[in-house]
Amino acid sequence: MATITAAMVKDLRESTGAGMMDCKAALTESGGDMQAAQDWLRKKGLSKAAKKAGRVAAEGLIAAATSGPKGVVVEVNSETDFVARNEQFQGLVKMIAQVALSVGADLEKIKAAKVGSVTVETAIADAIATIGENMTLRRAAMLEVPKGVVSSYVHNAVVEGAGKMGVIVALESAGKTEELAALGRQLAMHVAAANPQALDPAGLDPAVVKREKDVLADKYRQQGKAENVIEKIVESGLKTFYKEVCLLEQAFIHDNAKSVAQAVKEAEGKIGGAVKITGFVRYALGEGIDRQESDFAAEVAAASGQKKPPEGTATVS
Repeated sequence: MATITAAMVKDLRESTGAGMMDCKAALTESGGDMQAAQDWLRKKGLSKAAKKAGRVAAEGLIAAATSGPKGVVVEVNSETDFVARNEQFQGLVKMIAQVALSVGADLEKIKAAKVGSVTVETAIADAIATIGENMTLRRAAMLEVPKGVVSSYVHNAVVEGAGKMGVIVALESAGKTEELAALGRQLAMHVAAANPQALDPAGLDPAVVKREKDVLADKYRQQGKAENVIEKIVESGLKTFYKEVCLLEQAFIHDNAKSVAQAVKEAEGKIGGAVKITGFVRYALGEGIDRQESDFAAEVAAASGQKKPPEGTATVS
């Protein structure tokens, strides 16, 4: 039987908003599997779904750059938040975004690209030596349309074009560029706020859809609903799910009486042509990276000459 630690319960509480004892029961029932425990809580109606994002696990900056029908977003990580406020680092990140705009999103091509007499990789190494902190070019993405614009939005900007979150949205259209760019910025702001998982239901990972269907079906099956009723409930529940996670079906943050698709359609008259959202990219600083936390208990024990307590001994009773 898996040992359920206090840290595991804490993590599950933070990701689901459920009570401590419910989280402990969920982990016990799932054998310590965090994902299965989240599903167990949802089936019991004890969780609002794991919408709460984990704490950012890396520092640095996200930069976005656009040029007419193409745009890029890049993430450069550092060890501490202090570096994000360093003008040299800010300049480095914005320069990397401009290079990506020219050579594309392949990290190796970006690193090998020349800026003046040095490569980007050398520029990063020089910054590490000067600032005294490790830095890495973590990822980059590019969007391009044959005709139209790619618009950007940077949230929590510490300098123009770089901040804690960056979004680019590609709009294909033969309409007025200025009006199209204005719509694109609104959509980029929407993506930053609403965090859609895909453009439409067809773009969702089939495994994500299956998991949602299974959670919904099991939840109502445990309530004793008939299978034919469950099928209809699941179908309705999926429609609601799509409105939450698919960009075109989400309520537009600038006018929540309309969906994003309706808002885009309505804007076509002002733009003077059909508009198609062909893609979007949303980068939030450090998402998906686990921060290596220092073991404070071990440090204190070492300083006092004591032995650190064995791991796994702190369990929830």
